[in-house]
Amino acid sequence: MKAIKINDYNNQTIHDFDVITQILKGEKGLYEILMRRNNQKLYRVVRSYIKDENVIKDIMQNTYIKAYEKLYQFNKKSGFSTWLIRIGINEALHELKSNQRKMLIHPNTQNHKSFIEASKNMNPEHHIIQKEAQWILEKIIDQLPEKYKVVYILSEVENMKIKDISDCLDISINNVKVRTHRAKQMLKDNLYELSQKPNVFEFGFEKCDNLVKNVNKNI
Repeated sequence: MKAIKINDYNNQTIHDFDVITQILKGEKGLYEILMRRNNQKLYRVVRSYIKDENVIKDIMQNTYIKAYEKLYQFNKKSGFSTWLIRIGINEALHELKSNQRKMLIHPNTQNHKSFIEASKNMNPEHHIIQKEAQWILEKIIDQLPEKYKVVYILSEVENMKIKDISDCLDISINNVKVRTHRAKQMLKDNLYELSQKPNVFEFGFEKCDNLVKNVNKNI
């Protein structure tokens, strides 16, 4: 087998199983490949349960450490990402249980990169529109009940296969389909409800700042 290097994490021809084999042989530095391949997915899943960014980072770190310590137990019956996500979900649920309180949402502009990647060629107005649309979308998704939100994230954002989601969450395939459908319906209902609010087209965010700035330049 061709030697594996850390910067091979984007190389889809190198299978996770091969990386794991090399790690178990003592090349622990290659574990970075598995982390880089799964960081985005793990973040989105954990964030379905937890909103505090610092807590999310701690959970992700603990998840990777536990996965590494138990890597020899990985039986290859499912994908590594599926196995990792199950550990991450257990860590998130443990955190919720130990705190026994509902985490609050703390909007942060740095957290709003998950669903929409703005094009570098986009003009400033389009950037503003995308940021606002993204903020609205994430806010509505955050309002979903936990069991629907995590299924929606895995299915519609991460595009995971139904069988893998079933394995991750330990629920039936039919239940995954039902929850996905229900999540989409709730998002549609919530978006419609939001559109009925009188301030839906409020002239705020960066639009107001830019207008004031431009006017001040010309008076």
